[in-house]
Amino acid sequence: MNIQQTPRFAKQVKKLKANQKVALDEAVKVILDNPMVGVQKRGDLSFLRIYKFKMLEQQALLAYSYDDEKIIVTLLAVGSHENFYRDLKR
Repeated sequence: MNIQQTPRFAKQVKKLKANQKVALDEAVKVILDNPMVGVQKRGDLSFLRIYKFKMLEQQALLAYSYDDEKIIVTLLAVGSHENFYRDLKR
């Protein structure tokens, strides 16, 4: 299975602290084990899935898309719920 990340995702990861990156790595491993674990969104964001996980006792969201034909997981964004979906639409 191939994994890709968008430049936006890479920027967000750079801003995270080391212990936050550990939690993110664990979430990515869960997604790689089962790409259908995230919730499929509807409407404008129907192309992506959202996986919720804990990062330092706070809920974080990881947006990704999964292409079943090419077996590629593309990591789009990570962050807290505040303004998360609004920023994804941009």
